[in-house]
Amino acid sequence: MLDTPEAVFEALRENHDRPHGLQRTVTAEELAEAAEPFEKPEVLVTALMELMTAYEFTGEHRKAPVVFARLLKLWEDSPGAFSEWEADQILWRFKWVTTSLLQVPEVPTAVIEAWIGRMRERYEADGHGVQPVAAMRYHLAAHTGSGVEDAYDLWATRPRTRLSDCEACETRTHALHRVRSGEDAAALELWAPVLTGASSCAEEPQSSQARALLPLVRLGRTDEARAHHLTGYRAVRGKTGMQQEVGLHLEFCALTRNEGRGLEILAENRPLFEAAGAPLNRLGFLTGVEVLLARLVADGHAGTPVAGPPGRNWTAGELLATVRAEAERLAGAFDARNGTTEQGDRRRTRLERGPLLEEPLPLGLRTAVTRTAAAGTAATGTSSTAPSPNVPAAGAVEVPAGFVELVREARRLDALGHPGDAPLWARIAEAVDAEGHVHDERLGPEGRLRAELAEQRAFGLRVRDLDREACEAMAEAAALFERAGMVWDALTARSMALAWTVRPGSGDEGAGDAGTSGAAAVRAGLEALVREAEALLAAGTDADAAYDVPGADAPVAGTGPGSIAARRYLAVLYAPAYAAFHQAMEEAPEVSAATREWFEAAAGALRSQSVRLSAPHQAAAAMEFTANLALRLGETERAERELRAVLEELASGASERPWKGNRPRAVLAQLLIAQGRHDEAVELLHQAIALTVRHGDPAFPLAPAYSMLGHAAAHTGDTAGAVRHFSEAADRFDRDGDHDQAADVRLQLADLLRGTGRAAEAVAVLESVVADAAAGSLDPRLLAQGRLSLARGLRELEEHLAAAEEFLRLADSAAAWGGEGEAVLTSVASEAAVALAAADRWDAARAAYARAVATHEQAPNPSVITQMMREFARLNQSARGAEGVEASLAHLAEADAVCAAAPRDAEGFTLWFEHGSIRYRRALVLADAGRFTEALAEAEASVAAHEGGGQHGEEARAEAVRIAALIELNGLDRPEAAAARLAAGAARCEQRGLPEAARILEGIRQDITSARQEG
Repeated sequence: MLDTPEAVFEALRENHDRPHGLQRTVTAEELAEAAEPFEKPEVLVTALMELMTAYEFTGEHRKAPVVFARLLKLWEDSPGAFSEWEADQILWRFKWVTTSLLQVPEVPTAVIEAWIGRMRERYEADGHGVQPVAAMRYHLAAHTGSGVEDAYDLWATRPRTRLSDCEACETRTHALHRVRSGEDAAALELWAPVLTGASSCAEEPQSSQARALLPLVRLGRTDEARAHHLTGYRAVRGKTGMQQEVGLHLEFCALTRNEGRGLEILAENRPLFEAAGAPLNRLGFLTGVEVLLARLVADGHAGTPVAGPPGRNWTAGELLATVRAEAERLAGAFDARNGTTEQGDRRRTRLERGPLLEEPLPLGLRTAVTRTAAAGTAATGTSSTAPSPNVPAAGAVEVPAGFVELVREARRLDALGHPGDAPLWARIAEAVDAEGHVHDERLGPEGRLRAELAEQRAFGLRVRDLDREACEAMAEAAALFERAGMVWDALTARSMALAWTVRPGSGDEGAGDAGTSGAAAVRAGLEALVREAEALLAAGTDADAAYDVPGADAPVAGTGPGSIAARRYLAVLYAPAYAAFHQAMEEAPEVSAATREWFEAAAGALRSQSVRLSAPHQAAAAMEFTANLALRLGETERAERELRAVLEELASGASERPWKGNRPRAVLAQLLIAQGRHDEAVELLHQAIALTVRHGDPAFPLAPAYSMLGHAAAHTGDTAGAVRHFSEAADRFDRDGDHDQAADVRLQLADLLRGTGRAAEAVAVLESVVADAAAGSLDPRLLAQGRLSLARGLRELEEHLAAAEEFLRLADSAAAWGGEGEAVLTSVASEAAVALAAADRWDAARAAYARAVATHEQAPNPSVITQMMREFARLNQSARGAEGVEASLAHLAEADAVCAAAPRDAEGFTLWFEHGSIRYRRALVLADAGRFTEALAEAEASVAAHEGGGQHGEEARAEAVRIAALIELNGLDRPEAAAARLAAGAARCEQRGLPEAARILEGIRQDITSARQEG
């Protein structure tokens, strides 16, 4: 009931504590109406002040000037109704009205200029400097584009006054002036205090973060841009008063090739399409939407469903047309009002910008929307002229224009073992399968090309672990080669098809003899194929006309080093080494004698023959098998020795295949990470990734390599690099369809960010992980870990209600796990209860508290429960009156009871710590209640309890000493005793190696001594 002034004031106080949004604004309107009938104008003054604040921070700029006009009338009629703060606000809010009038194109510039003149008169009449007036004149000039430099000089050269905008907001204005002048570096230098958090206000840093995104990207400072997008967007998400900032984040996503992220932001901010109270900010929002949609439509995605104004479904093309029409109308209205083209020019400049990066900037976020074809192409660093989005791009390899040249280039690369041949073969396969394809005889027999395509299909299936299908495709290739008269190729295909049949469980497990079936049969078959190859080589069987390929593939005569026969012979020898290696890896760590003998013989033969025939890459392959097996068997020294030998072999002048070194480098890096040699691992992983990108190897596992690199970089202290690499890894795992692995990497990324004080970024990453739950695409355990980390991150950001919601969701999930989840449920329910209490949701908090206590009875976790009880005592401690004190003491009594009942060997439970912490909190509660004698006794008991922890308890003991001394000093008026206690505590801290604690205690003691001397 709002039938008394007191009731209205109380309702105003409650509404003031709400976050800005629709509920607060509507309530403020209702309260202003309720305040009108009272004879006390001070009620209406306060209500109108609250209403104007609500309008200002929710973007209702059309309405704010009307409210201010009413306040001015009240000021003229009843100045005594204004408190000192409210009277001061009359002058301050002249600035709000100026910026509100700028927002509305129907307000003529003459009216705005007149208002600024009226503002100047008021300020001068009250004896205030006119720097804030000059600031408003600059805002008008910057908006219209007329007389900007003069207006800037008049403002920037005047000293700040008490009524100037806060330093953070003024910094934003100075920086934006530099950006518009093309001085990105100077702007960011000015922005530094705001972007680093040293200077802030209700609108900052989130407003500046949005505006600094593109300057940062243009200067190559993408790590900072990523961070400011993650944290800045969370601060403006869904807020009608931050429409323009949301539009800037949309533009950032479009220009960094993160269109999928942009579409998600569009969906999250759908209500902003209905916010029309700030037309200028709306123009900024719509232009950001237009930039994003124009990119999608230009890339051929006009039919993609997108989120638009509520009430109907939209495609990108339809929404673009609607948004473009309104934005053009708004820009035209402002320019007509201003008599310039400034707003239209700004809009056109934004729309004309192309992507600022060649590849998508990894943000570390899970994006449910599929990346566009253009962005996907850019991600591989390749041309966007691919004939079909379903055909992989060719990496670093230049793609010939004609079909004959395409096949010849693919064959040349295949002869070199170059990884860039795979995407070329994919294009060839598409062309051959196309209707109307006619074979060109310049490429030799058609049967050869069909065989080659079957062979490439087999390799592709093998990479995807489709072993049976791969073997069938390779057998098909062998038959086709045979019919084409290509005996060497048929032989190598048969050998690989047989080698690939070595799968987990194919041999005689634990038999210790490979001579019966499975692996033994494979070995026998491969040995027969090797003998066949040796006979061909001894007979001098050479390449025939089918091999005649111009360029680097031209055959070397005979069967010596470099000849096609020699290359194919070594390929046959590679097959048994491959099969024996995989059989040994399957049996490890207990490799049978027969398998070990087979592997050593096969790998040795491959290595020796490769050296004889001058094929260092094949010798390196044999050494790599040996190194990987040694690693699996725990022979790390041998593994490292062999891997380094591989790299030396590939680096030798005889090797022309440097791309073969990327995998051994990655394996060696993994070994070094396990040994804690992170600096060396970082260098190797950088080299491996660079080789992969340079030569376009589609089979190299880039996602795991980036994940390892992130882990190693984090351990070297390179946080920025680690964030970058983890973000890239997660993005690539998503592209590979491995969303669980992507989520796991994001959890590591979030831990890194939180551990380095970047909780807001961590929360943004975790929100994207938890969002996978809606699609049901995430492993439940990963989801639980993500939700727990998110809840704790939100709590760290003091977003207590959101944290409580996540804790409660996790508690509900844990309850469904049965006995396994009971221990988790106790912890999570406790944390949910504390978060709800911190959010001032006491009824829900007490229910969660009871749930935690009940769960503790089923799955005891005394350390968690007592911590919850201490936190409830702390939060109740701030409640007014005796009720809050008694509630706090009751919680601490419950904590004592839990300690008394707890088994002394309970996990995580330390009796001295629990007793000391409970008594410490009780001392504070009693001191706040003025019960100083009891408080001192509890503080001293806390000191004694912490002594039981030995060195581990010294820091907490020092804090208890500090509280005891302050109680003596301020509560019991015993400065001498307090000083003596502090002196003894400081001396003990020095002895126990706690210099910071000693400094604090000694500082308080000195303050006491100084005060006594002055007194």
